[in-house]
Amino acid sequence: MLTVFFCLSAVVVDGDTLRCANVADANGRVRLARIDAPERGETGFAEAGDALAAMIAGRQVRCELVDADPRINGFQERDRFGRPVARCATDQGDLGERLLARGHARRWP
Repeated sequence: MLTVFFCLSAVVVDGDTLRCANVADANGRVRLARIDAPERGETGFAEAGDALAAMIAGRQVRCELVDADPRINGFQERDRFGRPVARCATDQGDLGERLLARGHARRWP
């Protein structure tokens, strides 16, 4: 996989994960870097996903792969679920930073 790519036909899986038609690994899922959004069953789950969906609607999403877990020595290509981890943005800015600013996610780690 390229280190910088456009996430084609981006679809929201949850508040911190996208599915990209052009990503072959991990069922097309790409984890947004350095944030953690509520999981299914947690307060704010639907709101985080809806916010992310609104951010990407009708826009190109550009992603750059990063170290999946900076707490571990050496570059980690994938998270513990096998997903590539990336900083993704639209023409309106970094998706993770925007989710943080709106209170839909917290910084990770």
